[in-house]
Amino acid sequence: MPNLEDVMDLMVPVEGGTVELRDYRNKNKWLSSDYTLSDPGRGSDREVVTWNATIEPFYVMKVPVTQRLYHSVVNQQSVASDAVDLPMTEVSWEDAIVFCNELSRRHGRTECYTIASESENTLYNDKANGFRLLTDAEWQYACKAGTKGYRYETIDKIAWYRDNSNGQARPVGRLLPNPWGLYDMIGNVWEWCWDLYDVERYGNYRVFRGGSWAEVENNCGSTVRRKSMPTFKIEDLGFRIALTQ
Repeated sequence: MPNLEDVMDLMVPVEGGTVELRDYRNKNKWLSSDYTLSDPGRGSDREVVTWNATIEPFYVMKVPVTQRLYHSVVNQQSVASDAVDLPMTEVSWEDAIVFCNELSRRHGRTECYTIASESENTLYNDKANGFRLLTDAEWQYACKAGTKGYRYETIDKIAWYRDNSNGQARPVGRLLPNPWGLYDMIGNVWEWCWDLYDVERYGNYRVFRGGSWAEVENNCGSTVRRKSMPTFKIEDLGFRIALTQ
């Protein structure tokens, strides 16, 4: 799986389109669409909020960023042979942004991000041709790959989750891809997205998507969304990269 030299070979073109996103809200605050983290309200207290997003054509990597790719870019170190194809984890949103800029430099591309000391002030240049995180909407659009349900196939065929992961991240690209050839979109590791979740209520919290090896079945799907501070790191959270066409 990917190292610095073959990243471009793993970038899959995605045609533009539209996608409907949703979340849950009550009168006090926004809540995650993950029911295990918080109660989204009951009856009249709960409001389902939906919105549509237009997706421009882009490229997305077939698999999450691996330990081999990450370390070859960030510190130019090799990793143990049994870890090269594992997804990079315990990586913050801020780490992922730095990685994207460095990978862009290595490939002679324009950096997408102007990084600020306060992460919510980090700027994204949508005219740049460098590597970047997917937006929240792009992530869901790519995950669904034209399908309509919560998952594009039965979970054991496509995802590492609590019941089949043996309590750890698994090498990328070993299960079935979605119809657009993308692996591990659901399960294995959560994936950071570019977007702020809700500045008014949650400040600098960023979105991550998809579920992980540590999650129960219901928490692994195309619409599940979580959020955390951009410095947050945990053993089941990684990221995937994209390019603007």
